[in-house]
Amino acid sequence: MGHALTAADLLNGWERGRSQSRVDRALSLLALTGADGPIEKLAQWSIGRRDAELLKLREQIFGPRITGQADCPACGGRMELNFGTADICAELAGEPDEILTLQTNGHELRFRLPNSLDLAGISSAPVTPGSDYAQSLLERCLVSARQEGKEITPDRVPVEVARAVSEKMSEADPQGDVQLSLSCPHCGHRWHAPFDIASFLWSEIHAWAKRLLRDVHVLASAYSWREGDILAMSPWRRQAYLELIEG
Repeated sequence: MGHALTAADLLNGWERGRSQSRVDRALSLLALTGADGPIEKLAQWSIGRRDAELLKLREQIFGPRITGQADCPACGGRMELNFGTADICAELAGEPDEILTLQTNGHELRFRLPNSLDLAGISSAPVTPGSDYAQSLLERCLVSARQEGKEITPDRVPVEVARAVSEKMSEADPQGDVQLSLSCPHCGHRWHAPFDIASFLWSEIHAWAKRLLRDVHVLASAYSWREGDILAMSPWRRQAYLELIEG
């Protein structure tokens, strides 16, 4: 993390993100980490690289413990989640290759890892009958494809081969596809649930911002202080003044 994030920085980031798409919002959060380069450059980072930085940002703002809830897909029972950021931090032997290859079922494919531009393109594309996420991702990330030595277009790649590519991407960039192993305490059902740090962090920042704005309103109303002066206070000092007002 290149710089100390202030309450004003985070509140400004929240304000910008409210009108943005999920992908653009994730990039705005990434910019808060002090990552080097314009948004256009950050958008070309692999999803795993982006999410690794967002995980660090989450630690800086809210600490290493993550709590939440999940609903069992079998019985519908709700369960509490409690784990550490270290539990979902993927370990890599090194940076993944810029171009990856896969040979399967008589096909040889060369492709790159997906980035935020790819996710934005897929999410904005019209949904058509028979559309498949793995196939759409392959079409954006494919460099070349051959079947029995002959060049083929992305739409000629079989669905099962496209899914094998998707699995290869997850292996090469595991931080971009975090799966939580869950077990229902009510019925014992076990399943894997995806964990999207970008969406989760945004929901936390949104709740934090709403609380902070209420605190600013109370303090400004009581003392006629400016927003900037209130935001410059430490959380502990703001809370002390709020307790004096309530007391």
